[in-house]
Formats: sequence, structure tokens, C-alpha cells
Amino acid sequence: MEKITYASLASLDETFHSDFETALHRVRQRIDRGYPLYLNGQWVKKRSAFKNFNPAESAQLLGRFSSGEVVDVARAIAAARNAFSAWRDLNWKERVQHLRRAAELMTQRQFELAAILTLEVGKNRFEAIAEVSESIELILYYAQQLEQNEGFEVSLVKKGREQTKSVLKPYGVWAVVSPFNFPLALATGMAAGALLAGNTVVFKPSSDTPWSGVCLAEIFHEAGLPSGTFNCITGSGAVVGSALLNSGDLDGFVFTGSKEIGFKILTEFRKQHQRPVIAEMGGKNPAIVMPSANLDDAAEGVVRSAFGMGGQKCSACSRVYVHEKIYGDFMQLLVNKTSKLKIGDPAEKDTFLGPLINKSAIKRYDRAVRLGKAEGRLVYGGGALKGKEFKHGFFVSPVIFDKLPQDSKMFQEEFFAPVLPIAKVRSLDEAVRLANKSEYGLTAGIFTNDPGEQKQFFNQIEAGVTYCNRRGGATTGAWPGVQSFGGWGASGSSGKSALGPYYVSQFMREQSQTIVSK
Repeated sequence: MEKITYASLASLDETFHSDFETALHRVRQRIDRGYPLYLNGQWVKKRSAFKNFNPAESAQLLGRFSSGEVVDVARAIAAARNAFSAWRDLNWKERVQHLRRAAELMTQRQFELAAILTLEVGKNRFEAIAEVSESIELILYYAQQLEQNEGFEVSLVKKGREQTKSVLKPYGVWAVVSPFNFPLALATGMAAGALLAGNTVVFKPSSDTPWSGVCLAEIFHEAGLPSGTFNCITGSGAVVGSALLNSGDLDGFVFTGSKEIGFKILTEFRKQHQRPVIAEMGGKNPAIVMPSANLDDAAEGVVRSAFGMGGQKCSACSRVYVHEKIYGDFMQLLVNKTSKLKIGDPAEKDTFLGPLINKSAIKRYDRAVRLGKAEGRLVYGGGALKGKEFKHGFFVSPVIFDKLPQDSKMFQEEFFAPVLPIAKVRSLDEAVRLANKSEYGLTAGIFTNDPGEQKQFFNQIEAGVTYCNRRGGATTGAWPGVQSFGGWGASGSSGKSALGPYYVSQFMREQSQTIVSK
């Protein structure tokens, strides 16, 4: 099968659909099972469990997952601590072999994993298989970083009888906390970065998507990672997340999620002593459309970025600034393309937009729609979806607003929903100024064929991930080794990016080693 990325424009072929449907049938035979914790290489079932439901069919129970407790967090950290020395001392080439074996297992069961993502997250087939592909690529790309840097050992300048080398070494035990929207790829990337660097891991998946997290634990277990190297604790943020945050026995914390939780981790985790935190947080990502742009490309890129996966991506296009000269033409194309999107069961072949993840997401969407109607003009959508296929799922319509005040919360707040405010601008200067008027700085895109405007955009835009003329996604679709992915401002904490060449080294600290010869 040809590699599918988030920005792929080609249609999926019939062989893919046949393989996906076969896997979906197998996965559906496994729903409504109980799933244990994974501690110190053992599967540990708890008496208390929480239920996980299909967001497209909210009465369909996908599984019952063990509710981790504070004592389980302590056990997992202790197991990871005991495993650390041996894992650290293992030759980096052997760590690479373990992780590559995990990537091989993912490849073997890619359709099964994609089917689980469709049922658990509500991803359409395209988004689901792309996430599995990204997970595999993340492991392979991060492993390549160790190889290219020869285990991160560098000889420095020799001075007299002194010969020194710089060595990057792991910190110890890391907490890995992943979000619901990319439960396999983001968990895989964060865990693989920590593990390849020589750290051990205590992993907490989102309580909205525990199944994907347990699948990752199964893969690492089958890949032969030593006991205690990787531990998985399902459960609530209030219990498991808080226990990780308050533990003084962790050496690092890597997190992807909301700004509010990320800022709390950045503040609380470092209170006891200085420890590294890698936090990737939210975004309020702008796209700019200028008169020289291919407007069909621009409209397609905005629709895919704004409404793909219901806008539940930190990189989703969530505001657009359109030059007044082409405003009407662009809006006509945008509305036309949006109106043709198929909303429904994400397991169906031709669905583009599946459900939101839960009731809280519906409430955020409803609040955004009320705000948009109160402050601006409703251009498209916003009404209730009618039909029996929408009755039991968290389905909503994409919604577009314009004629909003420049200081509206619609242009500032991250709603994590298919809500798109549009503004008319007179110049690129005005567009960039408004685009930069945000606490976030994750992704940004522009559509223009003017080289001068392209240069100005890249020079002046304040975002970590930037695109020009990207039909496959105005602000979305970064891929390992192709685009690095990290935010500025309130979107990120480290100044280094995932998916890029400096990611693995963030999980390590430098030691200078000098030997004086006789």
C-alpha cells in the first residue's frame, strides 16, 4: 500500500477499503472486554474499571479499562526506576533494535489499529490509517537520529594531553501523558523519544481513548522491551495524572494537551526540584489568503485543516484572514466545498467528518456557535443535524462565521471544534499583524504566489510550523522528518519540535568527559 500521510490528496483504493473492513470486523468482535494495567512487564487487572464508549454510537461499549490508583503509579515508577540502569547501559544500537521491532509489529497490524482509532476516536478511514503510518514513521525517524548522531557522543577539541568528548545521557524515569486526538501517534512519539534516549517510561493515555494506549503497551510488550522499561496506567487525570504530577520520583515529564493542563505541569512539576518538562499545547492557527493565490487550493486547504477530524487538532486552522479583493470568490468556494462534506459514521467508506469525542466537546461547540451568532454573521452551518444516523453520536455541523469584531474571542480562544471565523483584510501587513495577535504560536499558513509576500510571511509570522500554498492542509499535516512540529508562545515549552531532528536529544542531558593522557 502506498504510504498515506495527513496531507495526501490521492483517494484510497479498493484494496485498502477491503483490508480495512476485514480488520474492522475482527476488531468489533473484541469490544466489551476488560483491559488491565501494564506494570513491570505484567498485566494487572483491577477491581475498579471505567467504561469506554464509541463517540459515533454512544451506547456502544468498547471496553472496560482498569482504573489505576495512586499505589499503581508508585509501583510503576518503582518498576521503571529498577529497570533504568540496565536500559541506560544497553548499547544504543540494541535500544534501536527493540523499537524497530515495535514498528514492525505496528506495520503488521496497521489495519487493526486504524479500525480501533475509528471506533474509539471517531476518525475516518483516511485519518485513522494516516495516524498509524505516522506512529511507525516516528519510531523509525527517531531511531535514525541515534544512528546519525552515533548515540550522541561527540569528540571535542583536543588540548595538550586532554581529550574530551561530549556525551548525551538519559535523565531516568519519564512520565508520558497523551491526549485523545492522536492517541497512538502522540503516545508512540513521546514514548519512543524517551525510550530511545535510554530513559524508562510510565505512560498514562487519555481516559477518552484508553484502548489505543493499551494497544501500544501490547506492542512494546511483544517487541521484547525489558520488564519495567515501559509501564501503562489507564485511569482518570484526577487520580493517575495527579499522582504523576505530584511524584518526586520522576525525572522528566512529557505532555501533549491543553494549555491549561500544560501550564499546570510546567509550574507544579518543577516545584520540588528542577526537572525537564516537554509540553506541546494548544493553538489558534491562522491561514492567510492573498490575491495571487490559487483560490481553489486555498479553499481546499482551509476546509481540510479546519474541519478535518472536527477541528479536534491542536494544528487545526481556526481563523482565516482573506484579502478584500478576493474575499467574495474565496468565500463562495469555501462554502461550496464545506457543503459537500459527508458527515456520519466514520467507519463508512465515504465519510469525511465523524463525531466529536464527548459531551464536553459538544458544549464547547455550542458555546462557540452562540458566541459567533451574537457577535457576527453566520455564513454556514450551526444547525442541529437531523437523521437517525446522528441520534446517538456526538455529531455536529461545520460552522463558518464572518463580520466579527477583531477582538472577538472567536479569533482568540481554542474551541477544538469545527468552528471557523473569517476576517477581511486590506493588506498582508494587516493579516500578519492580526495573525500574530494571539498567545499561541503553533501553526500558520498562507496562500500566495508572490515571492515577496511569501518571504514577508515567513520572516514575520510568529509560529513554530509554517506552510505556504498547501492544498493538503493549510495549517495541518506535519510528518516525521518532513516537517518539524512544535509551538511558540503558549503552544510549546522547549523551543524544540517533535517530528524534527532535535527531538530525542531533549530527553537527554550533556556530560563532558575529559581524560588526561600520560
